[in-house]
Amino acid sequence: MSGAGSESTRQAPDGAALARLAASIKAWGRELDFGAVGIADVDLGEAPQRLRDWLDRGFHGGMDYMARHARLRASPAALHPGTVRVIAARMDYLPRAAAGSEAVLEDGERAFVARYALGRDYHKVVRARLARLADRIGEAIGPYGHRVFCDSAPVMEVELAARAGLGWRGKHTLLLAREAGSYFFLGEIFTDLPLPVDAPVEAHCGTCTRCIEICPTQAIVAPQLLDARRCISYLTIELHGPIPVELRALVGNRVYGCDDCQLVCPWNKYARPSEEPDFAVRNGLDAARLVDLFAWTREEFEARLQGSAIRRIGYERWLRNLAVGLGNAPTSSEVVAALRARAEDGSPLVREHVAWALARHAREQ
Repeated sequence: MSGAGSESTRQAPDGAALARLAASIKAWGRELDFGAVGIADVDLGEAPQRLRDWLDRGFHGGMDYMARHARLRASPAALHPGTVRVIAARMDYLPRAAAGSEAVLEDGERAFVARYALGRDYHKVVRARLARLADRIGEAIGPYGHRVFCDSAPVMEVELAARAGLGWRGKHTLLLAREAGSYFFLGEIFTDLPLPVDAPVEAHCGTCTRCIEICPTQAIVAPQLLDARRCISYLTIELHGPIPVELRALVGNRVYGCDDCQLVCPWNKYARPSEEPDFAVRNGLDAARLVDLFAWTREEFEARLQGSAIRRIGYERWLRNLAVGLGNAPTSSEVVAALRARAEDGSPLVREHVAWALARHAREQ
């Protein structure tokens, strides 16, 4: 979404007017249920080089788009010409009524879905709310150059949010805020308005390494360094092919994403439950039984997950993930019967993971 105007076609506001506008933008953001709004410069410092080093090590796995768009990620002005500031915002998503994550993870018969994906697709919700904020700015000052993003383009969201003072990058690579933990989405408005920037906040992880130690697949290879190829979120969402055999048992019952590093973070005791209706639990996905989800037809998958971020992975990978979860579930006649019912599935990907799961239960029996 872009404004028609630009800085060159309107009278440049003075510093005091820009400061007042920045304060108003933050107030309008709070009215739109953003947990916080900050403003960053477009200079990303050493972050682009760290991205290049990460890519050179192959830690992005099959996410080729990360390498293709590395130049645009490194330069907000290249992604949207005329950009001189980034208005960064965060929105809490933790559903108030969701079943406890720890209880679901401990129950091998149930499917764990990352809490951000239990409701409506966040891309649509956050982007629409940012568009309303952008429009509110236009109502106040007239046409201006801008573009809205929410995980929808090559944007270094965590880096920009940290530079805008919304938090610091934790050792698990997610943004952390002292007053809100990490259960929030990030979004940005790239703009040509030379607003005053906010100061970054100090990191407060200290010597804590709980997120690194808890990772089921040891994907966090060093503080702030993630090998996505081992990350369960990557394996269950981004990976298109088979999940590596050596990692399947470690995936456990996590069928879409993984929150382990957030669950053990001490700062998440300050996480704020969201009152946003779009983020409320749908289809009982906060504690659904694996066998029940595995029984969904393609039509049920498409209909039930309409408007959900989960629908993006498609039915085939959904069944792949569930087959792994069922392979790690306690052996029972119901689990084995569910797997056998898909042993001749039309998808080679599904058949491979079902065969692996059945072999595990055969050893148990």
